[in-house]
Amino acid sequence: MTIPVWMLLGFALWTIAVLLFSVGIYRWTRILSGKVDIKAFRGDVVEGEDWYRRAMRAHANCVENLPVFGAVVFAVYASGLQSSAVDIMAAVALLARMCQSVIHIALVQSNTIAFLRFVFFFTQLVCFIGMAISVMRYAL
Repeated sequence: MTIPVWMLLGFALWTIAVLLFSVGIYRWTRILSGKVDIKAFRGDVVEGEDWYRRAMRAHANCVENLPVFGAVVFAVYASGLQSSAVDIMAAVALLARMCQSVIHIALVQSNTIAFLRFVFFFTQLVCFIGMAISVMRYAL
């Protein structure tokens, strides 16, 4: 497998990890302790502690960006492009996603923290666009 494909797999596994180790733990500890019924977690109402609500958004952010990264990595793979620059951008994109998620979940939000989250999100976008441009240049 190529580095970008490994990074895509890592992105998918990170998305699952964010779900399991934040949202999942919050919900299942409450359900298994008998504090709430399993039906208590409605999809149309976001309730719970502040970090839990941030975890829900962090997981949704992962889910929203995974198809974009997947499409770009697919284009890299399908084109046959082998590039150390693309490998680095794929790795940086995954690292930035992980940093953004951790900051989102673990830290109380302030202007500074929101700015840091944005920096890591913007880094991902730059990597996605850079990889896409690399594919287009290679294909021409």
